[in-house]
Amino acid sequence: MIMRIATLTACMMLPLATAQIAMAEPPVSDVPPPDTGVVASSPPGIVTTPDGWTLTVAASNETQLPVAPLTTAVSSREYLVGGTFAGAVSGEGSTTLKGGTLEAGYQVGCGIELGQVRLIGSAGIGTSGSSLTGGLIPTGVTFPLSGTIEIHAKPGTVSTVTVNKKEFKKAPVRVTIKDTHIKVDGCVGQSFLRSYATLTSSTEDTDDVVAYYGVTKSV
Repeated sequence: MIMRIATLTACMMLPLATAQIAMAEPPVSDVPPPDTGVVASSPPGIVTTPDGWTLTVAASNETQLPVAPLTTAVSSREYLVGGTFAGAVSGEGSTTLKGGTLEAGYQVGCGIELGQVRLIGSAGIGTSGSSLTGGLIPTGVTFPLSGTIEIHAKPGTVSTVTVNKKEFKKAPVRVTIKDTHIKVDGCVGQSFLRSYATLTSSTEDTDDVVAYYGVTKSV
């Protein structure tokens, strides 16, 4: 009798211990974190002019978030972008500065551009009859359609979208972009997006330009 009680107690404790171990394990989540659109910025663009001025253009707090296009078309791409772009002119140049411009925007690349879609074929009208009447009385109407859809794809292109161009009389200068929509239509391949900014410093007789290009994001 004692042996039977001991065996029963051991059998009851084993499932309980197994259940406690299973409950202690953390749940496994396969859901990836949502895309916040945050992207790293590239190193600033820097150039020293022949007359001794140093031009610097840089970006920070960049975001590039793909969003569903309002057209819902598979050939459309839309992005929600933002960032701060700044330009500075420093040094002891031998000429007198007259100001300049800071331009900021985005470049969108499309691997394959949709050119032309054409349907080649024929359409007609037909009738169908009931077997009960020997097919003499038509009971339905059909519209047969046959043919081939031709898609004429073109080589990929790069589109430059200027968001803002700021004129300044004296550096530093800044352009801040927040929640701006960038939309491209007719793209059936993979798309790529990167920011850009160009700083132009002017004197009486010269223009010096330095450019910044952000990290390319593929979608």
